[in-house]
This record gives sequence, C-alpha cells and structure tokens, in this order.
Amino acid sequence: MSDNIIIDLFMAQLIKMVIIFIVWYLSGLLVLKKNVKVNYTRKINHFTLLILPYLLDMILKRTEDADTVSNSEGDLFFSALGLLLGLFYFLIFLKPIRERSKIINTAFLSIDRPEDRPNTLLWISTQSAANFIVSIPFNSYLISINRMELIFIIMIINGVGDGLAEPVGIRFGKHKYKTYALFSKKKYERSIEGSACVFITSLITIIVFGPSFNPIQFIFAMIAIPILMTLAEAFSPHSWDNPFLALVGQTLLFLILSFI
Repeated sequence: MSDNIIIDLFMAQLIKMVIIFIVWYLSGLLVLKKNVKVNYTRKINHFTLLILPYLLDMILKRTEDADTVSNSEGDLFFSALGLLLGLFYFLIFLKPIRERSKIINTAFLSIDRPEDRPNTLLWISTQSAANFIVSIPFNSYLISINRMELIFIIMIINGVGDGLAEPVGIRFGKHKYKTYALFSKKKYERSIEGSACVFITSLITIIVFGPSFNPIQFIFAMIAIPILMTLAEAFSPHSWDNPFLALVGQTLLFLILSFI
C-alpha cells in the first residue's frame, strides 16, 4: 500500500472525527443553552456515528482508492485505522481531560444521560467499538459481491429505528418493560411503543430496498428482518443495542443473500 493511499485513508478518518465532534458540540449546546433532553441529543449523535462514516466514504470515494491495492488489504487497513482512531476519539472525553476543556465538556453533555452515570463513556465507547468490529466481516462480504449499498439497510434500521425508539418511548411509551445493562445490575426501562419504531422502520427499509432482492429473498426479508431486529433491540443490554442489531441484521442479510 502506497504512502499516498495511507495518508488519504488517515485524512478521511480524521475528517469524520472532526465532523462528528462538531455535531456533538452543537447538540451539547442544545442541552446547555436550551435545556433539550440528553435522550434526544444522544440520538442525534447516535445517528451521526452510524450513518456519517458510510456517507463520507461514498463522497470521498475511498473504495476507488482502495482498489489500487488489493480490496482485502485496503478494507482491512481502513477498518483497523477507523477502530483505532475511534478509540482515540473517545479518550478525549475522559474526565481529567474534559474537565479542563469547556468545548470538550460541552460535547460530552450531549451524550451524558443522568441514568447512565458513571458508565456513560464506558458504554458508548465499548458499544461503538463492538458495532464496528461486528460489521467488518459483513462489509467485506458485501464488497466481495459488489453489493456495498445493502449496508444501508442495517444502518437505517439501526440509526433511524433504534434512534427513534427512545424519544418515542419517552413521549408516547405506555407499555413498559425492563432490561439490564452491561457491568451493572440496575434495570432500565424500554417501551413497546419505542421498540415498534424498529419494526416499522425495518418494514419500510426492506420495501425501499426491495429491488435489491429476488422475489423469494424479498418475502423472507420482509418476514424475518423486522421481527428479529425488533427482538434484538428489545432484549439487548441497555446502551448496547447497536452491535446486537448490527449482528442480527447482518447475519440475516448474509443468509438471505447467500442461500435463498
């Protein structure tokens, strides 16, 4: 892999981190200045973390550059670099650092739900890393069959469906149930109304991407994906639903595309 390609890949990742931080800072200002609930601003950041990297990859035409080396080499290097920089990104929010920077602390306000303390940073960083790791094999599979656009099925369900689940549950949730969190025995509330957002988003997304499937694949996707993605969101640990949704959705798509 040439030095120019490595530099381009590094700059692409750096651009993502800067844009993500700006979004977090602006949403933190909403919490600080406008008393917007963190439950809402956190979902803005959740959507940004999930969707933005893939959109920027398309804009920056990363895959076109990676083709100048082997696809597997370029994709593996890019994935490892993204994971490493992502972990460094979360390091700036460690308490000794954010307490010395008003800007960083404001950005942190946008994700720091009171009910998550003192595990806010632990949960969001480990969730993001796990989501990234479980997605690497599926991304490589889609690249190998030249169907990378299908990653947006999972991204939309995860970003929009799960993103809406919490604010909808807060506003309209009447039928509550509880789930555990990692590294904690405390139970957290979810609602059937919130989880229904994952189901409805899954249905709509599969319909939109319907032309990407043959008729039998489409039927299986319409039946299996909404039901199992909703169950994945419902039973996943609090603040760790993204990697569970990604794993279930990607496994289902792999099975549908490979064997049906």
